Amino acid sequence: MALHTRDGGLVMPNAWDGLSALVLADAGFEAIATSSAALAATLGRFDGRHSVTREEHLEHARLLGRVTGLPVNGDFEDGYGVTPEDVATTVEAAVEFGLAGIGIEDTSGNPDQPIRGFDEAVSRVRSAVDAAKGRIVITGRTDNFLHGRPDLEDTIRRLTAFAEAGADVLYAPLPPDLEALVAIVAAVAPTPVNVLISPSDKVLTVAELQGVGVKRISLGPALYTHAAGALEQAARALVAGDLASATTGMSFDRINELLARTTN
Repeated sequence: MALHTRDGGLVMPNAWDGLSALVLADAGFEAIATSSAALAATLGRFDGRHSVTREEHLEHARLLGRVTGLPVNGDFEDGYGVTPEDVATTVEAAVEFGLAGIGIEDTSGNPDQPIRGFDEAVSRVRSAVDAAKGRIVITGRTDNFLHGRPDLEDTIRRLTAFAEAGADVLYAPLPPDLEALVAIVAAVAPTPVNVLISPSDKVLTVAELQGVGVKRISLGPALYTHAAGALEQAARALVAGDLASATTGMSFDRINELLARTTN
């Protein structure tokens, strides 16, 4: 939690496998996170529909922590459970698996009604906090903006209630603009706020986000999609017969150098 409360806070990139985690650790990041979207995609599944199990995500998070020795925050969707008690079970398991933090969203996994009701969402965060007992950082998250609900008032209401329930960090991915982000940070202060890259209208710098009081910056699946974009370009080059362009990238010697640094 100290990383969130110091001047400047932290940038917490999201890894998707052992090598990506090692690259991020080697670059000097002090903590990393899972990405539910990236993890689901690596398994050939959709994100946010309960297609990845609690156990799969726990093992994945433990791998990232084991190879790097870094604190890992788990992007654990809605807490993998129907009831608040199920969320508590997930938090207990995350503690047992050595995670440093865990996010609990107000999503439902139901595409027809993706956001849970206010009272239910708050109850689930409260259950997570009660189970954590201060042993793991709890992020309370509302996905209003991600699911076509551009209601800043309701977003702030939810985040404020999550803070009152004991959440350590608050998170509303992709507010529409900087003005909305500033309003969120001010409304929930002094609880630290996480931002996914930037407001949706403009990608800002780390310094600009820190300047308005953001304490944690995560990237979700952005690094994974960046790597996937490079793979797609290489595949197109290969189809066109360009072997040279298709086979550039990190050398296997460099991969082995990184693998030799694992904390296994």
